[in-house]
Amino acid sequence: MSSTAAARASAPHAPVAVALIAALSLLAWTALATWSAGPYARYLDHGSWADLPLLGALCRSLPQAELLTSFFFHGAAWLLMIAAMMLPTVLPLINVVARLVAGRKDAGVVIAAVLLGYALAWTAFGMVAFALDSAIRTEAARSTWFAAHGAFLGAAVLAMAGAFQFSALKYRCLDRCRTPFGFVNQYWKGRHPTWDGLRIGIAHGIFCVGCCWALMLVMFVVGMTNLGWMLLLAALMAAEKNLPIGRKIAAPVGLGLLGWAALLALGIV
Repeated sequence: MSSTAAARASAPHAPVAVALIAALSLLAWTALATWSAGPYARYLDHGSWADLPLLGALCRSLPQAELLTSFFFHGAAWLLMIAAMMLPTVLPLINVVARLVAGRKDAGVVIAAVLLGYALAWTAFGMVAFALDSAIRTEAARSTWFAAHGAFLGAAVLAMAGAFQFSALKYRCLDRCRTPFGFVNQYWKGRHPTWDGLRIGIAHGIFCVGCCWALMLVMFVVGMTNLGWMLLLAALMAAEKNLPIGRKIAAPVGLGLLGWAALLALGIV
């Protein structure tokens, strides 16, 4: 990084950017809560994998137009989830970028580009997750195995998420997410600020997905946009990425998920 960029990075951070992220996250939480209490809540509630046979049969019986409408609303719900759950975890990165571009006329555009890149990374993951989820639900509509073992798939996902908490990939991605200055130092060139901001956001988003994808899949087990679980998972991911003890949280969370998976498989919960 050039001396000019380093000087900017040492300048006081821009509280407006932090306030904007906080406002967007709060707005997303409010929108989700309002939506879940309104007449279109059926599009928001994706259901849990413990109810796969019923949900699969329902999806299979829906007309094509209703399926497209459902896909659109579930996509909107996913973006709201990302804004609500993940934006607070990216505040340290935004802080670094805001200091870097302090005083520039295009500072707002650069910060917006970072957020866009971050959202693109999570949206790509969401599309893959929804595709897999839809395939599982379609299979559930015509499989007698799911009728008898639907809860075991949820237990398997929880066990996978728990095991991932102990993986080297988890800690590698987590360590990168906990050092946002590294992304700025690597991708900021200064000649094309908006493009640099987009690359910073995408790169950070990819490592964030690598760190948190398994925890996000838990939402498919307990039911999409379950606000209580959203709050808990968001707090866990924010703590992992931002608190000094964040790296030590991963293992206890993994043990909790493995225990939950065992209880679910045994039919205790």
